[in-house]
Amino acid sequence: MTTALAEKMKALIQANGPISVTDYFSLCLADPEHGYYKTRDPFGRAGDFVTAPEISQLFGEMIGVFMVHAWQRHGTPAEVRLVEVGPGRGTMMADMLRVVARLAPPLYEGLSVHLVETSPRLQEVQRQTLSEQDGRVAWHSDFDDVPAGFTLLAANELFDAIPLRQFVRTPTGFRERMIGLDAEGRLAFAAGMAGIDPSLLPAPVQDVPPGTIFEAAPAREAVMTKICNRLNDHGGTALIIDYGHMVSGFGDTLQAVRMHEFDPPLSHPGEADLTSHVDFQALAETAIAARIHVNGCVHQGDFLIGLGLMERAGALGRDKTEYVRQGIQAAVERLAGAGEGKMGELFKVLAVSAPAVDLMPFRAVD
Repeated sequence: MTTALAEKMKALIQANGPISVTDYFSLCLADPEHGYYKTRDPFGRAGDFVTAPEISQLFGEMIGVFMVHAWQRHGTPAEVRLVEVGPGRGTMMADMLRVVARLAPPLYEGLSVHLVETSPRLQEVQRQTLSEQDGRVAWHSDFDDVPAGFTLLAANELFDAIPLRQFVRTPTGFRERMIGLDAEGRLAFAAGMAGIDPSLLPAPVQDVPPGTIFEAAPAREAVMTKICNRLNDHGGTALIIDYGHMVSGFGDTLQAVRMHEFDPPLSHPGEADLTSHVDFQALAETAIAARIHVNGCVHQGDFLIGLGLMERAGALGRDKTEYVRQGIQAAVERLAGAGEGKMGELFKVLAVSAPAVDLMPFRAVD
């Protein structure tokens, strides 16, 4: 079975030659006619994946606790821009604001909410989710449009959806991985002509076998730099949450999810969500290059538990039925459980601040 976007890509390749993984990634998600994010709501049971805020209110509440803590450590500034980039259905922001209003009324009264969202469809969903915050929320299609001022920023599962480049080891070194057509006219991976600066590769490279993939994501690093520059200019803290790895390395993490199941990445372009793992070492190094303080990077489970997830879950379950308590416990296990493939370990949390402040649950690094 082919898709409308696959046919469009084939015509493009026949006319101009193979396309890069970056271009393929961008077309799959953002093609104006057939792009995945342009044609559907990808979140929740009806979509292709369920994000942490949709699993339980506990997730967004812990992010709210963190934002209150960061605001206090920054000296409780009177005016605050609370920004979320890629806010999904608006669920996390709604949960954050409920906690902020309860724990820190002065922060709640002094903040304005800014959602950076390019999808008109999702903006409408977010308006409904945040209808109680009428007049407090502004939408922007570009991060640069967020008004100047002290900033507390959250980005959950943003970076995995920003396109990356792939390079494959060939007998003549690493070459950019491209997508062309095979003998049957189907989309297929191939090695292109462009190389990569060897200094960007993790060492050692001499023992890496042919076919090994290295992923680089200059577009992600550019977004990280933009966030850091804003914090340097106006002060604040940014929290980045995504699945990925803490140490740069080799490996192919490009993956597609269709109807809640993994799908070969070239099989259903436009009908599957396309992502790849985030290299948190690269993001942290980008922040350091931007001369901003890196608070640290921890597993999502350690982050949530360090902020009081267990205590909040206990309070939420108090005086509830056994069925409700079991549901809360299942959500805690799903969000913070350790072990291979579990969100608590697979997802990482990175925080950066300007000026430098110590923030829980990150340990101060000399």
